[in-house]
Amino acid sequence: MDKLIITSCLADNTHASGRAVADYLGQRLGIRTEFAMDIPWQERERLLDTGQIHLGWICGLLYVWKAGQRNPHLELLAAPVMRDPRYQGRPVYFSDIIVRQDSPYTSFSDLQGSCWVYNEPGSYSGYYVLCHQLVKLDESLNFFDKVLQSGAHLNSLQMVVDGRADFTAIDSTVLDHELARRPDLAHQVRAIESFGPSPIPPWVISLKLPKDLRWQLRELLLDMHIDPGGRAALASGHLSRFVTATDTAYQMIRDVSQAARSVAQPA
Repeated sequence: MDKLIITSCLADNTHASGRAVADYLGQRLGIRTEFAMDIPWQERERLLDTGQIHLGWICGLLYVWKAGQRNPHLELLAAPVMRDPRYQGRPVYFSDIIVRQDSPYTSFSDLQGSCWVYNEPGSYSGYYVLCHQLVKLDESLNFFDKVLQSGAHLNSLQMVVDGRADFTAIDSTVLDHELARRPDLAHQVRAIESFGPSPIPPWVISLKLPKDLRWQLRELLLDMHIDPGGRAALASGHLSRFVTATDTAYQMIRDVSQAARSVAQPA
């Protein structure tokens, strides 16, 4: 194999982290790597399904949908662990409910009659977690006065900052990256609630790759934190290590998304 193609279907501000991991894998394997980001994420997802892209970092909900197909094209590779103490050394993340710093909201119940902006209807942290919360409250999307779709977590965040929406639910790791990139953001928004922890978006690998190469890539990720170059690549993306990812760890996402279907609009 002369080139390994890797991608991410997560928020734009996490791509540097994915690229650092891709570069590390290429260096250790002694082959060229390409971090494919020059096409829409939906097309990257399609190419991952066809095996034209070999590795990907994807939403956990997207993984469980793909794993549930009759003939899956992907398998779990590894799960990242974030460096921040909030994650307690586990491969988890949260869905943070974000409002403007000067807004009157202090809890989820305060958001009745507000304007919710979400990223897209296939997002676990940005959409399904909120729909599940509405189910638990025996409410529907009519709990809110208005529901808008932005197309991306960072778009949603900016709409809250600009006052075009009252709140959003955002992947906590995406928020971590953005706060590191824009420290002033901490003075503009605040979290009023957090749902989770949930199993973190995993790295997946195409089953079209040879089995021995899939094993080798998995071992390289799991041992990254031991290698000085690996630790540097991890640290650049606010990661501490990779751990083994199991399908059973993502059962929570299956359960929550199934329960949320009575409220959620089809993706």
